[in-house]
Amino acid sequence: MSDDARSLVPRLVARDASLWPDGNVSPTRLGWLDVPRRMADEAAELAGWARTVDQRTVVLLGMGGSSLGPAVLEAVLTATGKPGGPGTSRRRLVVCDTTHPETVGGLDLSDAFVLVSSKSGTTLEPNVLLAHAWAQLPDPSRYAVITDPGTPLAQLAADRGFARCFENPPDIGGRYSVLSYFGMVPAALIGFDVAELCERALGADLDEAAGLGMAMGEDAKAGRDKVTVVVDPEYASFGLWVEQLIAESTGKHGTGCIPVPTVEPEEGPDRHVVPLRPGSPAGLGEQFYRWEVATAVCGHVLGIDPFDEPNVAESKKNTNDVLAHLPLPEVEASAPDEVLAWLSATTRPGDYVSLQAYVPFGHDEALEALRRRVRDHLGGMATTAGYGPRFLHSTGQLHKGGPDTIVAVQIVDADPSPVVAVPGEPYDFGTLIAAQSIGDHRSLVSHERRVLRVAVGDLDDIG
Repeated sequence: MSDDARSLVPRLVARDASLWPDGNVSPTRLGWLDVPRRMADEAAELAGWARTVDQRTVVLLGMGGSSLGPAVLEAVLTATGKPGGPGTSRRRLVVCDTTHPETVGGLDLSDAFVLVSSKSGTTLEPNVLLAHAWAQLPDPSRYAVITDPGTPLAQLAADRGFARCFENPPDIGGRYSVLSYFGMVPAALIGFDVAELCERALGADLDEAAGLGMAMGEDAKAGRDKVTVVVDPEYASFGLWVEQLIAESTGKHGTGCIPVPTVEPEEGPDRHVVPLRPGSPAGLGEQFYRWEVATAVCGHVLGIDPFDEPNVAESKKNTNDVLAHLPLPEVEASAPDEVLAWLSATTRPGDYVSLQAYVPFGHDEALEALRRRVRDHLGGMATTAGYGPRFLHSTGQLHKGGPDTIVAVQIVDADPSPVVAVPGEPYDFGTLIAAQSIGDHRSLVSHERRVLRVAVGDLDDIG
């Protein structure tokens, strides 16, 4: 451990804003440093409240930092068969952080408790998803919200008489919020020992975490900017969370680290490889905090503010512009069988490929198979894959604000059916997800990124 890394920890814990460039937003974003202690103190109360929920399924409506941490917690419990061992009956969490009509229309609310998570309370996706859910299930006793104090969502919860409104400390950004109410309320609902998760977080080796962050930053400056996080298969979902944290925190002002989560070794001259083995579901608490510290320190090394997201609003604005001028404009799309040839002709050493799939949930294996196929076709080039519009609230910042090494393949559904109305709006969910893909395409093009758009009926058609 270098003395430089060790010296940074006291400054971080003391909330020293001079760690990052002048004008940074850290004075209003460092609540994550203390929140595990608060959540540990409230763990018994959260567990008691969770026991009052009668439903056996929790449907979480959120985006970005509000949804990715809970999605990891659920996926790890499912993969490991814990708590209690294989076959244990427990409450299940279904995370809906998409606007694809097939996924939204397929939500089963018959035995569901609905948890709406949004820091600002104004984010488009949770709001339209809540409108959809409320039209199917107008029972306030089966709803709770997690939001910042005084948001429109908090007011809506009060007006409708929702079962609970958890007001999160406002000085925590979305991607650093997993150890706050945004992660710990869902954790309590699905059977985690919240106190243990938080105690494991508080026990993290901060000097080691700072060293990890310094190494990531120094390697990125030396051209080894593909942070390849290798996890055991049971913890593959951790990649969803750490990908957002690294990408949205560091990918700005033409620099940044490109996270590449994988369950198998990937090597290359531009790789910074980090093996990760939580050991148990409770070990996620330590890993969450470890990576938050590392990413904050990495921002210090890169000379950027790891707590802002200057490019995220672009695609949101473009989406709204598209929706304000319906019908949808025509956007040129290439044939699926042209993708690999286009990538071969377009990519350069040091690039990475981003596969951006605006398709319904449930295609994880096909999307991962496509990622590996592209990676291998390009001789091991770093390749990432994610669902849209989910990634707009995570890696999307990196795609526009990070280094000009992205080669994007935007994959849209050739037939986004069925038609599912958005209550109170002049468009349906199929139109909305199409507008989001068009808006992000415009944003990528405006930043002169290399991007190919293809419309597919099946991910296996891409070749």
